[in-house]
Amino acid sequence: MITMKDIVLEGHPALRKRAEKLTFPLTQEQQELAKEMLEFLHNSQNPEIAEKYELRAGVGLAAPQLGKSIQMIALLVPGFEDEKPILNEVWINPRIMRESVKKACLKEGEGCLSVERDVPGIVLRSERITVKYQDVNGDEFVRTLTDYESIVVQHEIDHLNGVMFYDHINKTQPMYIPKGAVVIGE
Repeated sequence: MITMKDIVLEGHPALRKRAEKLTFPLTQEQQELAKEMLEFLHNSQNPEIAEKYELRAGVGLAAPQLGKSIQMIALLVPGFEDEKPILNEVWINPRIMRESVKKACLKEGEGCLSVERDVPGIVLRSERITVKYQDVNGDEFVRTLTDYESIVVQHEIDHLNGVMFYDHINKTQPMYIPKGAVVIGE
């Protein structure tokens, strides 16, 4: 079971490296990692389990955050109320094929399981993206995402490219939101 002690923190070299593309079939170890990454997100969003194991809640986790420089991300974006999750899967070798010019951001800014400090600032991302990825079996998919889901996926793909969320924050005006940007959480 993955816990917070397994997650590497900012400053770890795996977080700044470009992750290796995976080939299929996945090894037994890679399949197990995919399962454990998704299980961590489920556990982190379960109040009782999260409290018992002192887990910070997460909606995404990238393999580099576990010190493994491979192109694998786990996503668990909850639905509204008791609806099933919007995203509940592991993506291998995800690549953004198209992105909108229109920007979106989270009103409160972004956080990261690999960053244990508060980093104030607005992270502008594309409001809509189209992503090509494979599942753990190697089947290929293309998916278009908007708003919150788009932001989550871009954050995780950034990890595969050695980019941290705060790299996107405007250094001179950290709270600047351009006119026309979609602000999520207002």
